[in-house]
Amino acid sequence: MATSKLNLDLNAWFEAAKAQFSGLDFNEPGQWPIIPKVFTYVVVGLVVLFLGWMLILSSQSEELEGARNSEVTLRQEFVDKAVQANNLEQLKNQRLQVQEYVLQLEKQLPGKAEIDALLSDINQAGIGRGLDFDLFKPGEVVLRDYYVELPIEIKVSGSYHDMAAFAADVSNLSRIVTLQDIGISVEGNTRESKGPLFMQATARTYRYLDENEIQIQQAEKNKKQQEGKS
Repeated sequence: MATSKLNLDLNAWFEAAKAQFSGLDFNEPGQWPIIPKVFTYVVVGLVVLFLGWMLILSSQSEELEGARNSEVTLRQEFVDKAVQANNLEQLKNQRLQVQEYVLQLEKQLPGKAEIDALLSDINQAGIGRGLDFDLFKPGEVVLRDYYVELPIEIKVSGSYHDMAAFAADVSNLSRIVTLQDIGISVEGNTRESKGPLFMQATARTYRYLDENEIQIQQAEKNKKQQEGKS
């Protein structure tokens, strides 16, 4: 009997609750019966909690992915720095070797005061091989980034072997000198000629920039930079 009465009460409650959901005016939710109101509050609250939870999880997921990517980058940086640390002593030795090599090259570049002596050495190299200088004319200096280039137009006459020996002597000078644009001809430009050979060439030597030239070069760089900005 008690069970039958309980079933009747539950059925009656469900019927009453169901009746409260019928005929609801969605334009006036404040006028709804208590059960639809509570049901709506619960559903809305659950939806808000679900969306909030999803947003939090999404943000944390992005942070986690970023942390994983950062971990990979940091690991690689650690490996690279560890390798550099292991090779530090070797790198220091290589740096010293490069510096010594650069110093050796710099010693082969004369200063401005030494150019006259170098020109004399080139001239003496030709005379020492029995060549006659028909032309020995230093040209205009050309400013480069770290040095000055000095071209010298030369024209000598003599035998082929003496010219070859002269070119070898020039290449063996203590300072850097190169022979370029070499042309060899005979008098009258005929193969039957018994006269001496003539060699025209451009000897190029190099020297340090002096303080004034460095300032001029820096001023030109600054001017170009200003023109590039304007």
